[in-house]
Amino acid sequence: MATMLQTVHNHAPSEDNPFQIAQQQIKKACSALKLEPAVFEILKEPAQVLSVSIPVKMDDGKVKTFTGFRSQHTNVLGPCKGGIRFHPRVNMEEIKALSMWMTIKCSVLGLPYGGGKGGVICNPKEMSLGELERLCRGYIRAVASFIGPDRDIPAPDVYTNAQMMAWMMDEYSKIQGYNVPAVITGKPIALGGSLGRAEATATGCVHTIVEAAGRLGLDLSAATASIQGWGNAGSNIHYLLSRLGVKVVAVSDSGGAVYNADGIDYNSLYMCKQTTGSVVHFQGGKKIDPEEVLTLPVDILIPAALENVITAANAGQIKARLVAEAANGPTTYEADEILHEKGIVVIPDILANAGGVTVSYFEWVQNMMHYYWPAEEVNQKLQGKMIQAFRETYDMSRKHRVSLRMGAYMVALDRIAAAMRLRGWL
Repeated sequence: MATMLQTVHNHAPSEDNPFQIAQQQIKKACSALKLEPAVFEILKEPAQVLSVSIPVKMDDGKVKTFTGFRSQHTNVLGPCKGGIRFHPRVNMEEIKALSMWMTIKCSVLGLPYGGGKGGVICNPKEMSLGELERLCRGYIRAVASFIGPDRDIPAPDVYTNAQMMAWMMDEYSKIQGYNVPAVITGKPIALGGSLGRAEATATGCVHTIVEAAGRLGLDLSAATASIQGWGNAGSNIHYLLSRLGVKVVAVSDSGGAVYNADGIDYNSLYMCKQTTGSVVHFQGGKKIDPEEVLTLPVDILIPAALENVITAANAGQIKARLVAEAANGPTTYEADEILHEKGIVVIPDILANAGGVTVSYFEWVQNMMHYYWPAEEVNQKLQGKMIQAFRETYDMSRKHRVSLRMGAYMVALDRIAAAMRLRGWL
């Protein structure tokens, strides 16, 4: 069973309501650009939100029903684009907010997409591979009429991966009766995935760090950094920064944190993580409180884990000159204001971690053309996109004397409003 849901919120944003925060950020940027009131009126709610019930036969023979969502914010620039997350705390407000942020992220990068997002309330860590496959296929069956290469293109997100995307693509193709690789991105290479996709978020983030460092007069070969969250993005960022001469002095993951003032060797830490499962067991540094990773006196801070880790409570203690948001939503609304007042430059998530969706776009293009590019070409195109987006964001922020986050929103909304006018929506 599927229902269309819509709600309206006019009150001030709270730190724990991402939907209200997304609305407030869009409204603020619309006001700064002096856009027509209709722009915010159209963008303040997703165009469509689908809620679905997914019955899954579990390994014990019992049937369990899971709740899933898909939000499509706007298609003014093209089909919707955004990941699917499997998590116990997935909820409607979060999915709506994430679809709105995807609209902004795609527009900042100049991608021909609107924002989409999906999610299922479940705990993948407690499910077998078979149960996860049945849930993935059930989700696609429930939303099949809602998605498609020219309508809405999902991708991996929290606790979903390339294998899950393969199952989802396969299920959608079965429903259509022919192979449709372009319906989903983040797939395995053998099924039409793009080379360079796995490390794209980290690669894109480092391109923005290099650009920002140049504006700040920060010599990366003499700089220090701390990385909060040493997963796929965080570990790859560590590797790439090390190659530029940056000394990574602290890292953390869900198991704990370690610090070494002389720098943490990437290869040694990688081996430790592979063999023990956590950076906390690394012998080349001392254990510290994971919270300290955020407040160390380093040049660059990279939050690369969960949302809402930089808050009003700790923002005043942050000493980094540059914060690069490799994670989605790591800084709360109030904390962002504090960092801006302190003169700390924040490369916002909608720009810093947009490498992933950019290479997802490249994957979609390759699928539609049935022609695939070598990794060098993918990385070259990614670098061009990230540098151009950073420069446009930086120029907008300087012109209007606002933060890079607000500059990014303004770049995005300027494009979206222009498309709305051309379509006759305003």
